[in-house]
Amino acid sequence: MAHTTRGLPPEITVLERGWLSANHIVFRGKHSGTAVVDTGYCAHAAQTVALLASALEGRALERILNTHLHSDHCGGNAALQAHWPGVHTSIPPGQAAHVHHWDAYALSYTPTGQECPPFRADALLQPGSEVVLGDAPWQIHAAPGHDTHAIVLFEPHARVLISGDALWENGFGVVFPELEGEAAFAEVAATLDLIERLAPRTVIPGHGAVFTDTPRALEVARRRLDGFARTPAKHALYAAKVLLKYKLLEWQQISLTDLSAWASATPYFGLLHQRHFGDQALTAWLHSLADDLVRSGAATRQGELLHNA
Repeated sequence: MAHTTRGLPPEITVLERGWLSANHIVFRGKHSGTAVVDTGYCAHAAQTVALLASALEGRALERILNTHLHSDHCGGNAALQAHWPGVHTSIPPGQAAHVHHWDAYALSYTPTGQECPPFRADALLQPGSEVVLGDAPWQIHAAPGHDTHAIVLFEPHARVLISGDALWENGFGVVFPELEGEAAFAEVAATLDLIERLAPRTVIPGHGAVFTDTPRALEVARRRLDGFARTPAKHALYAAKVLLKYKLLEWQQISLTDLSAWASATPYFGLLHQRHFGDQALTAWLHSLADDLVRSGAATRQGELLHNA
């Protein structure tokens, strides 16, 4: 895990977590208090609490903000709320009722086969408004595509963008609404256009390192999006591999028998298989996905055991 401050305002520290947990963007304002944007996956919750306590240097965490409610971005919310009971939590609009009444299916945790402990939401991050972080006003912009309700945060003076999974240095997150049958590639394109208009000098992505060559990142993202739009099955295959690799990061190893049982109980795998790969038996398709991960170096296999690599 890397700590990044170079090129950023001194009030900001980025805790780069890898892929199972999203990056944490920590703010220590002199007047606006402390805050963190995105809290990682629940399997890392204890480590997240310790990392934030260290980064805050003895100050209490006062605010949590989530760019969207996928489990790798908000899975640490509950642990942080337990550790700092007075923390105030803000989420994007659109799913507040599901959080309030806790509907794990509507929040995508059950369909993706992931976990997220219930947490409290106190306020909404309304697009078109601003939020003060690190003593500076940050614009809130709607960023649908990867997630229908996602937002990005932009500080226009330093021209820093917190992009969530809308833009990484080499792509963007799986377009989950597409897996549910919604036409969302156009929304991804519109969000990339928004980022281009904002023209950030520095981008803090949800995963991966902070970067400054936004034009190159946008070019890579648009090229990838064009390929997905031309061949939706390519995106479906990418999504299936991402879901499998994500769980493998959590499990570290699993038997192919247990993998088949997990996939059979995970609705998104059923949707992907039925819509795009129905000519293959489910077990054979899963084994081919595992083989693809091995060939790419993302996993190793020893007999019936698949290991994270």
